[in-house]
Amino acid sequence: MCLAIIMFGVALDICLADFQALFKNPKPIFIGLSSQLILLPVLTLILIVITEPIPSLALGMMLVAACPGGNISNFMSSMAKGNIALSVSLTACTTILAILFTPIIFTLLASTYEPTKELLKTFSISIYDVAFTVTFILGLPLLLGISFNHYLPTLTEKIKVVIKPFSILIFIVFVSVAFFKNKEIFMSYFQYIVYLVFAHNALAFLGAYFYSGLFQLSLTDRRSITIETGIQNSGLGLVLIFTFFDGLGGMAMITAWWGIWHIISGLTLATFWSFKPLCLTA
Repeated sequence: MCLAIIMFGVALDICLADFQALFKNPKPIFIGLSSQLILLPVLTLILIVITEPIPSLALGMMLVAACPGGNISNFMSSMAKGNIALSVSLTACTTILAILFTPIIFTLLASTYEPTKELLKTFSISIYDVAFTVTFILGLPLLLGISFNHYLPTLTEKIKVVIKPFSILIFIVFVSVAFFKNKEIFMSYFQYIVYLVFAHNALAFLGAYFYSGLFQLSLTDRRSITIETGIQNSGLGLVLIFTFFDGLGGMAMITAWWGIWHIISGLTLATFWSFKPLCLTA
């Protein structure tokens, strides 16, 4: 319920006009979606095969890669002189598509890597149950928030004043609970977890930047797609972990630390780009 409130707050910043970009210039949208829904999962699997983390940590990396973009990415895109309309459209699209793609991507990744495939067998998880949960905590609040913004703009502005600080507080509580419940695991694998998340997040940023460059997109589009790919909704990941995986320690630690690190790395990258001109050498 708490994450549903967060997503409702996120959707209050989205208006129907934001989706006009889908029809006016669909190329950046499709490249951005493929970067998040295809490129990131593939890069994640490659990193896991190379580093061979313990299965629970690998599952956490897979779940992060299967989650939609995080809402803070829109603010970061603005800082980075990116395409804000593209950023908002990608966040909204991946959030809606998460109803279908989050369970599918996670299941495919976990089933492809033998150690995680064996660990997954110890949990009774239905792809339909995951899809229903994602629909309830992401899809419905998103549609409700967009409707509020469209039909009740004055009320929306008043609600946003309360919802945004509350959303930040809820996210901090999510991460804190994850760390508290798994503090022994975090202390035992601290350096390993930090290293994996750092490498995973860096690979997401770098992969997305060069991938979008292959299609000769503008630098504003490349910056937004890069940030959208590297900023994932770790709050959703934590909810799924506590709902379907009994708060599995390795998964929770990877996801919780990602939730902290991607803010640090994303803001650092956005700040760097804010001082760089929009030219070929940026």
